[in-house]
Amino acid sequence: MTTVNNRLHAARTKLKKGMVTTMQDTLRAHRLPDDFAARIGWIVRARESVVEARFDPVALPDVLTELAVSDESRQRAVTLQVVQRLGNGIVRCVATSPISSLSPGMTVMSAGREIAMPVSRESFDRVVRLLAASTLAPGTLVPTGIKVVDVMCPLVAGGTLAIAGEWKAGTAVLLEELVRRLSGGTDRISIFTFVPGGGTMTYREMMEREGYSDGTVGAVQTFFFRREEGPWTPESLSTLAGVDVVIRLSQALGQLGIYPTVDPLTSRSRLFESDRESLTRFAADAPAHDVTASRARKLWRFFAQPFFCAEPYTHRPGVAVSVTDALRGCREILDGAHDEVSEQAFYFTGGIAEVLAAAKKTQAP
Repeated sequence: MTTVNNRLHAARTKLKKGMVTTMQDTLRAHRLPDDFAARIGWIVRARESVVEARFDPVALPDVLTELAVSDESRQRAVTLQVVQRLGNGIVRCVATSPISSLSPGMTVMSAGREIAMPVSRESFDRVVRLLAASTLAPGTLVPTGIKVVDVMCPLVAGGTLAIAGEWKAGTAVLLEELVRRLSGGTDRISIFTFVPGGGTMTYREMMEREGYSDGTVGAVQTFFFRREEGPWTPESLSTLAGVDVVIRLSQALGQLGIYPTVDPLTSRSRLFESDRESLTRFAADAPAHDVTASRARKLWRFFAQPFFCAEPYTHRPGVAVSVTDALRGCREILDGAHDEVSEQAFYFTGGIAEVLAAAKKTQAP
């Protein structure tokens, strides 16, 4: 009998050790992340597809972060994307999946990663109306000092702007430059930036490395959206009809060395739609002796301009050009007043006076 009891005891001990080992292995495999508690927040406000949630201020989710809300009544999870970080530990989010029954007090969980699913372009107009105040001064131009913006796609006081970014087209650089130039003014601008994917670091990591801002600064408030895959087309740009201005950035222009990479042919402003015919003459197969094509190339180069936020990389001081000087330069170029000036003299400079000074310098013996 003693021998049987001893064997049973040994078997129980062995089984217990095996169960402990199995439980330890299971817990290790499915352990909660160390920052699990910091990823928990709760809804403080919900309005249609826009949700505001509160988190620990020291662990505030970054813009573009994916969040999930458990809609227990419908037994489903609602996916949110952080589009703006506010004060007091609050983030503003947009739903990327159907939403109908979210309410204050519901628990929100941060996935701790950037979202892959973009907000549909079909719902963008509604999101703009919910996030941005209506235009305060219809028809009033807000000068930025950026030639291509002020001439081809001017901003509207109290209005909205969508930056249609492309990979390696300087999306963050243009946004930061606009924030720095406009935040100290009195004309409120709401900027909706479509951020391309494909980078080796998160958007937040890049912003921190460059020292860029990611929220409302003075008169400017910014919202960040993950853009859909594929190039911007006339059809996809037309879905951004809910904003006053669309600035489309072009990787192809960056490859030509034209910065900022604003494409004047596909960017637009509701203030006016300029005649862009001259720029369309700029083509790779345009004859070198074609006067109109030469003027168009000069105009493209004239739109290239040093930025303040890019000074550490360009080693050129940022330049601000008045609307009057920018328009004068464009008119003189298109009228042929500077046909004898080399195309290179127009590149990456300020107003037309600087262009002529650069041309004179290169001609000096």
